[in-house]
Amino acid sequence: MANTIALVDDDRNILMSVSMALEAEGFKVRTFTDGAEALRGLTAQPVDLAVLDIKMPRMDGMELLQRLRKTSAIPVIFLTSKDDEIDELLGLRMGADDYIKKPFSQKLLIERIRALIRRVEAVGDGTDASSSGTLARGDLVLDASRHVCTWKGQKVDLTVTEFLILKSLAQRPGHVKNRDQLIDAAYGEHIYVDDRTIDSHIKRLRKKFREVDHDFGHIETLYGVGYRYREDAP
Repeated sequence: MANTIALVDDDRNILMSVSMALEAEGFKVRTFTDGAEALRGLTAQPVDLAVLDIKMPRMDGMELLQRLRKTSAIPVIFLTSKDDEIDELLGLRMGADDYIKKPFSQKLLIERIRALIRRVEAVGDGTDASSSGTLARGDLVLDASRHVCTWKGQKVDLTVTEFLILKSLAQRPGHVKNRDQLIDAAYGEHIYVDDRTIDSHIKRLRKKFREVDHDFGHIETLYGVGYRYREDAP
């Protein structure tokens, strides 16, 4: 069954050209020219993945993502301005799974869409690169088959990328994972992602866990080395 992709951009030329490229690759495509229109459409009829431009009138991509994240863990790729690093990092911290800088090649976008869909499907059927089934580490429980994370019995809503990063760390408590290893776990091999992308996802993870447990301190930073999961954290 073909995956449905939502494209949200106020540039109609981009919508038309990218839609044609995606449809040629077998995807179904729904297009929206602004965030407000997209919010209504995606709430009424969800899609498998959304590609959002950040700079849009009426409701920009940041606000749209924030509103979508209240009810949905839909995978999201941001389209960002060429030199706007602030937008990239803020978008990831708000819950985007990936970003691509404009101008971009359609081939690159399609590759990133396929990679993200593979990650979603891998988590969904429990066959991601780490392992299948349920992983329990003290108060942490990760159920890959249902894409459910709980901490002390309370649900923590994670994006696909956050789920895979956390699972990679929690599989081996005390073992340090460098950024390249976490990139491979979350994005797959042969996908280039800036190191700061992982840092932003880690910050987002910590924030989400601290919203249910103020004292959460199990994801530890080893500066210049990487990150590790501390099962015995205070």
